Amino acid sequence: MGSFLTVCIHRIPQGKSVVVPRSKCPSCGVQIVWYDNIPVWSFLWLRGQCRMCQQSIPFRYPLIEIVNGLGYLLVVWRFGLAWSTVIYAGLFSVFLVVTWIDWDHQIIPDLITLPGIVVGVLCAGFWLPTGWGNSLMGLLVGGGVLLILAWASPFLFGKEGMGGGDIKFLAMVGAFLGWKAALLALMIASVVGACCGVALLLARVMERGQYIPFGPYLALGSLTAMLWGNEIWTWYFNGLI
Repeated sequence: MGSFLTVCIHRIPQGKSVVVPRSKCPSCGVQIVWYDNIPVWSFLWLRGQCRMCQQSIPFRYPLIEIVNGLGYLLVVWRFGLAWSTVIYAGLFSVFLVVTWIDWDHQIIPDLITLPGIVVGVLCAGFWLPTGWGNSLMGLLVGGGVLLILAWASPFLFGKEGMGGGDIKFLAMVGAFLGWKAALLALMIASVVGACCGVALLLARVMERGQYIPFGPYLALGSLTAMLWGNEIWTWYFNGLI
């Protein structure tokens, strides 16, 4: 699965099929044989180089494969062996793909989010503890809050502050996990994103007014809400009482 995600991250922003053709070296164009396409192992065996042209293979490929595998272990540890675990594992992979594509291209493709909204509502109704009502409310809250922020940003800050991909992504998260998880994901993403933005400004890595992709922070917030949302929600409101 991790190896397939690297294909999705590379091809989806280009509008290419993720099924055909088979993978090839981006440097020499030679099709990669199956024994050179074994996740992690092939990268180590080839010492990070293409067999034909000896060009370096980006470390991001085995990194994505390893992170996805560790993410699946984390999901199984958290939820046990159940049908819902399969869905949560799939969501983890989606979060990983969205993070990398948005970081590279500053977009979150509709090809991921729009079908994801439909799948999220169906999964929430049949296999997840979310339920139909909570799923539909999560869809409205997740997408609605960011839609309002996007509409208000030009008036409050003088520029566009939220992309359509972010809106649809959080709507998808709400469809899978419910309205509380959508709000929690947005809260975490906002805090972490703001802290990272300030740190980058202080380090002079970015300039004031420069955009940074919000998708990776939304994905981190969504993952946290998926794994520990109920506990965080309970802890937060118990602290207010």
